[in-house]
Amino acid sequence: MGGVGAKALAAAAAAWPVGSKVACRDAYGRALVELGRENPAVVVLDADLSASTKTVEFARAFPERFFNAGIAEQNMMGLAAGLAAAGKVPFASTFAVFASGRAFDQVRMSIAYPGLGVKIVATHGGLTVGEDGASHQALEDLALMRALPGMTVIVPADAVETYQAVWAVAARPGPAYVRVGRSAVPVVFGADYRFEVGRMAVLRQGRDVAIIACGHMVALGLEAAAELARRGVEAMVLNASTIKPLDREAVVAAARATGAVVTAEDHSVVGGLGGAVAEVLGEEWPTPLIRVGVGDRFGESGPPAGLLEAYGMAVRHIVEAAVRVKGRAGGRRAPG
Repeated sequence: MGGVGAKALAAAAAAWPVGSKVACRDAYGRALVELGRENPAVVVLDADLSASTKTVEFARAFPERFFNAGIAEQNMMGLAAGLAAAGKVPFASTFAVFASGRAFDQVRMSIAYPGLGVKIVATHGGLTVGEDGASHQALEDLALMRALPGMTVIVPADAVETYQAVWAVAARPGPAYVRVGRSAVPVVFGADYRFEVGRMAVLRQGRDVAIIACGHMVALGLEAAAELARRGVEAMVLNASTIKPLDREAVVAAARATGAVVTAEDHSVVGGLGGAVAEVLGEEWPTPLIRVGVGDRFGESGPPAGLLEAYGMAVRHIVEAAVRVKGRAGGRRAPG
């Protein structure tokens, strides 16, 4: 866990009880401050959005270690690369659409290519940015970051996991991209949860279909599994918070156990979690798969819940996908 103690983990979990709703960016702000107290090499950069990304908390606690690059995301990534090369542990934050899109060349050439340990924590990811509309809804950022060699890509499910992921990437060599949303989302993990980079957590066992989700879609996947159980369908639910490196063994094990897979993500179905899972299944255990996410289209302005419904990503759509893919399975579940 990279230095975070059991006491700190328990305190964080107590602050966000299971079932409450907390924005993951709030957990990021808290984790930065506590990490900053433990590690004087930690520095934070922002692109004039610190109140929204919650890096403002670190700026107040450690003003001499906070750098506001202004509305210049490309420059911010270059500054972060320089700080990493000088032995610092830089966290660079802005909205996901800017971190992945506007600054992609700098992330690719100044951070990923030399393998520098810049930790990019991008907020306001996905369709659920809501009323900010298509220009600010990052729907392709995971695909872009996943394609960069050596880049770790993480999408925490809730505040508890976000808190732990910040500590984990700080201790991990090389670059990382951690993507969180704007809205408050249900807390699904308690004080006993331990995040590990590259490991999926099985949150619910089931033998009929596997729901593999990331980010706030994990909570929706659990709701869908409960509804499926009422219909006599037992769904396994996995939290795929690490998109890269993907837990290939867990994907194959889930496919072997159920014979049918649904992925759920607040991202395009092209190149994100669904694409990553499809690659593994295609190479190792061909299995019927339905990807729940944004289709080949841009977002639009609207309330988050309304957009999830309009784009086929609400709980009922996950349930429908599970029923459909289970029907395609045709007894492909591995024996035993």
